[in-house]
Amino acid sequence: MKKAILLVALAAGVFAADAQVTDAGANLADNWSLTIKGGGVFANKTAAGESFLKTGRGIVGAEIRKQITPVFGLGAEGEWTVNTSAWTGVQSDNAFDHQYVGAFGAINLMNLFARYTGAPRVFEIEAVAGCGWLHSYYPHTSGINDGNSFGTKVGLNFNFNLGEEKAWTFSIRPALLWNMNGDLSEDMFSNLGYDSHYNVNNMYFQLQAGITYHFKNDNGTHHFALVQPYDQAQIDDLNAQINALRADLEACGVNNAALLAQLADLQAQLDACRRQAPVVEKVVKDLDNIRYVFFNCGSSYIQANQQPNIAMTANALKNNEKATCDVKGYASKDGSLAFNKKLAQRRAEAVKKALVNKYGIASDRVSAEGQGVGSLFDTNDWNRVAVMTINE
Repeated sequence: MKKAILLVALAAGVFAADAQVTDAGANLADNWSLTIKGGGVFANKTAAGESFLKTGRGIVGAEIRKQITPVFGLGAEGEWTVNTSAWTGVQSDNAFDHQYVGAFGAINLMNLFARYTGAPRVFEIEAVAGCGWLHSYYPHTSGINDGNSFGTKVGLNFNFNLGEEKAWTFSIRPALLWNMNGDLSEDMFSNLGYDSHYNVNNMYFQLQAGITYHFKNDNGTHHFALVQPYDQAQIDDLNAQINALRADLEACGVNNAALLAQLADLQAQLDACRRQAPVVEKVVKDLDNIRYVFFNCGSSYIQANQQPNIAMTANALKNNEKATCDVKGYASKDGSLAFNKKLAQRRAEAVKKALVNKYGIASDRVSAEGQGVGSLFDTNDWNRVAVMTINE
């Protein structure tokens, strides 16, 4: 009775300590998990001359849990031992000869002492305590009724939380289970007058491994999510900002009429512009004053078949000593932009050099300027060109 009171007091203390953390995901349907576990269990029969290890047998089980807070959880479990040897002198005919069904409480020691960080840690330790019903199956031919008893259990869970969402947990679970009524071969109700037996002769040691899946919560996570708490100063500051925005909104309403009038005036000006007849500037190019020099891809070398165009431009300049010539070089869109800019400049300078060196045109009468990638012609190859324009 004293131990039960201590457990209740400890649970109350856990709730009080964890109440300082504000959590999201604490609805009734949130933070449920299912565990499948298995391992070995050993009965302490050394007083009867049996080896501790030789009493070992397999054990399998499952548990379902509701995590109340990041620190405290409640659950129910069932465990069954594999029938490989007799613990009570009579061996069952079933595949499983003993079972334990009980309820438990679990305390996350990491979150209790180091606070919950908003997500499960990679490694955590839990303390577990519970109680329940112990049952032994005996063959009907033995004349012995199945055994029933009250059991208590304590243990530790060494949890490894896996994955980015921490939806899965792998755990190592050592635990101690006590048969409180001492003899499973008797009916449970005939033993209610027995004292509890916390001694090694009524103890079973369990070592299991478990895999746990944490179901998704309403908040979209598989665990508790922290909510940022706000103090009164922050709330007052936010209220002040809201009031300032409301004042700005009222000021905008005052200026709304002026803005609408300005918009109407601008719309009237736009409509007037649309009604005006378009002004067409007719530009006539004298084709006699323009000559083209075409180049091969990636080259600024002037081919022989392009020399006549340069010669005609040179003759026009010689016939009009006041005329000047603008040479503009272009490149096609093939290649990088940086390379084409330089190539266009080299083509313009190559034509100027020909006019000056080969035909004797004064250098100050000819300008050369690269224009980069050109789009004078629809055919891409034709844009590898230098255009000579005579200005009279």
